[in-house]
Amino acid sequence: MPLLEESTLSQDQPPTIPVVIIGNGPSGICLSYLLSGYKPYLDSATVHPNPILYRKLQETKHLPITEQDLEYLSEGLEGRSNNPVAVLFDTLLHPNADFGYEFPPVLQWRRDQKQHIPHLVLGKATPGGAWHAMEGSMLTISLGIWMELPGVNFRDLTNGKRRDVTIDRATPEEISSYYCNYVKLKGLQKNFVDNTYVTSIQKLGRGHEKESLENGHTAEGDDGGNEGFEKNGGSSLKNVGGPSLWEVRGYQQVQNGTHAPFSLFTENVVLATGASDSPVRLGVEGEDLPFVFHSISNLGLAVSQGKLDNNSDPILIVGAGLSAADAVLCACNSNIRVLHVFRKTVDDPDLIFKQLPKTLYPEYHKVYNIMSSHSFTDVDNSSTAVRPQAGSIASTVCAKMCPKPQLGSSNMAADGSVALFPDYTSFPDHCVLSFQSDMKCLLQGNNSLKAFKISMALVLIGTNPNLFFLKGQGQYLGQDPTKPISCKQNPIDIDPYTFECAKEPGLFAMGPLVGDNFVRFLKGGALGITSCLLKRLKNKGKIISNRGSSFI
Repeated sequence: MPLLEESTLSQDQPPTIPVVIIGNGPSGICLSYLLSGYKPYLDSATVHPNPILYRKLQETKHLPITEQDLEYLSEGLEGRSNNPVAVLFDTLLHPNADFGYEFPPVLQWRRDQKQHIPHLVLGKATPGGAWHAMEGSMLTISLGIWMELPGVNFRDLTNGKRRDVTIDRATPEEISSYYCNYVKLKGLQKNFVDNTYVTSIQKLGRGHEKESLENGHTAEGDDGGNEGFEKNGGSSLKNVGGPSLWEVRGYQQVQNGTHAPFSLFTENVVLATGASDSPVRLGVEGEDLPFVFHSISNLGLAVSQGKLDNNSDPILIVGAGLSAADAVLCACNSNIRVLHVFRKTVDDPDLIFKQLPKTLYPEYHKVYNIMSSHSFTDVDNSSTAVRPQAGSIASTVCAKMCPKPQLGSSNMAADGSVALFPDYTSFPDHCVLSFQSDMKCLLQGNNSLKAFKISMALVLIGTNPNLFFLKGQGQYLGQDPTKPISCKQNPIDIDPYTFECAKEPGLFAMGPLVGDNFVRFLKGGALGITSCLLKRLKNKGKIISNRGSSFI
């Protein structure tokens, strides 16, 4: 749907809309579904296996879940999310899933268009978010049915095949196709605006004066257009009174490649941007050299272009997570030699591989096995040391930390270099000290240094959200405001039942930004936010019209 109209409103009548969702991945799609009037009721034909929860659901079975007390329903539930509403919604959609059962949902969905809350979902591409950019041949960590959104069975859109347990996971291509089709099947297209990039968000006070929450973007001198949103629930700013408003600015990339700026106002902003925007960096010397990459897609591209083969120098893969494991699998399947560096030991209980059942994830356990069996071990015997070239910052640091780095003779080849396994060698308990312009990398182990010539380096140690459009990258919103937002270490601080930011009324966050990294659990954010907004509108005595075009 085009965001910009041929005719625009004047500056004194900017467009407004009740809710703007930033991000069109599964989080934004699921929230759009609930805001569009789809309401979950207890299905009278089902029985939840948790008797206490089932008794609570029976008490108010005439009401949709969105109008019930989510704190009461969530009480006592346990699951793999720290957000209680996420655990609640997951057990309603996938009862006892963590015990290996595949029970049907206990919810029945009904649409009440009078409960439609007008909203826009702004995304950089087509609905599906980061799933469109993922490697198409890999398999998801979650089962395919856990990736589905309410109201549309995943298998129904994948030919209904009941596959064996190892293939019940899905490819990113299947998932991204499912999300695109979901939006169409549920009639949500009018809420989605593709190819949009948000550049700033700032808060306006009750008198609509700006409180400047954006980072480096001001309204003065900005030639952003004001577009008509009447068909999507927009109204004139002068018709909205009382609460503070947010101004969202950005641009839309139109067909001819030009950027068309936009500006709109909203009472509520939802951050649903996910966590894949900014790769985590090592912060070492040479990380910006052209042979150092931070995405597995660069490996696939190099292989497809014939730049890497079994005669190339080995590639360096840094990290011990699933992205690094995917890169190892890709390289080994293409007969490319691998040096695999990670800081943990192979027997570290926190390694993700130790938390995955072998029957479900055989390929990752294959990687873990070679990580353990093909590892390089430092041996402190007298021998010629492999030292870094003098003059670099890294060598100065190493000289202080490891004055006499040594390698054992059993690990040395005839020419004095480190002996490696033919196809793959892991370096547990190691870290990268630097990358050099001559295509060499320097590794630091336990009281030793190693230098290798490589053809490519892949640093795959995680990703962080990019909230550049907020003041200070949104750091002040975190549970620890002194540290950057991190999905694992420092998620956004929210009310656990409404998902509203603790430090910003009217600003909500969901999905990885609040620690829910799996699709199974990010749907809980949609439930909490929708429930909150519906109750607030009811308290204000506002009824949403059939068309959702205005409040009356």
